[in-house]
Amino acid sequence: VQLQASGGGLVQAGGSLRLSCAASGRTFSRYVMGWFRQAPGKEREFVAAIRWSGGSVDYADSVKGRCTISRDNAKNTVSLEMNSLKPEDTAVYYCAAGLGLIFSALSFAQSYDYWGQGTLVTVSS
Repeated sequence: VQLQASGGGLVQAGGSLRLSCAASGRTFSRYVMGWFRQAPGKEREFVAAIRWSGGSVDYADSVKGRCTISRDNAKNTVSLEMNSLKPEDTAVYYCAAGLGLIFSALSFAQSYDYWGQGTLVTVSS
């Protein structure tokens, strides 16, 4: 599976962005898809994840209520809608794919097998 993230950019605090991740491969629908982010000088952290059916999602507490993850298995894409952005949301955002993840493993980067190149989100105050 190859992943290509896009949609990052510069936005003012309180604004919105929609990140997208396009995946190659015929078995996309089998993968759990996740979004992680890494700010300068910090470790990569979990943002959101969605299971293959789209019926089960998980969010980090820091973005809960402000972000929505969704997927379109027909188009091999996963999206992250981010609202009410804060300067602390500034980071490189990565999409990731993993097989066979149980719900409790969704937030761990080491659970995922494939990673995209990242897209930079900068939120100005």
